[in-house]
Amino acid sequence: MSEKKGSTVEVILSDLNVTTVDWQRVLENVIACFDCTTGTLHFLDQETELLQIQAHKGIPPFLIPKLSTIPIGKGMAGIAAERKEAVEMCNLQTDDSGVARPAAKETKVEGSIAVPMLLDGKLYGTLGIAKPVPYDFTEEERRNLLEIGEAMSKALLA
Repeated sequence: MSEKKGSTVEVILSDLNVTTVDWQRVLENVIACFDCTTGTLHFLDQETELLQIQAHKGIPPFLIPKLSTIPIGKGMAGIAAERKEAVEMCNLQTDDSGVARPAAKETKVEGSIAVPMLLDGKLYGTLGIAKPVPYDFTEEERRNLLEIGEAMSKALLA
């Protein structure tokens, strides 16, 4: 990761150390930090065990209702939540694994990753970002995204 990206991760983490977190700003900073164009942030409703959209960018308006509430185990975000690990696709457009939901292809993104927001093994939500080109996220990028997800979880409890 470049020094610029490293410092941007620090900006994201500092954005989480405030009294009232601007989740849209945090998501947009994550998207920019990883040179992506699209992203979603879902929080887990502990009562219903459903992922609820908190912030999004680059999602076509007609898709918002389809991804506003996601069951655990469905789609990339739901599977990342279920497995409590990153779920990645080099090219979502050509995926035939069944992990990505059919509507996801309508985003026109290719390289995508969803990571769980975990703190002490407990799930608080998911963070997903994507690029408009095929891309494999590096191990360092996955670690940084999981670190950001942990910091987001802490911010939710603050």
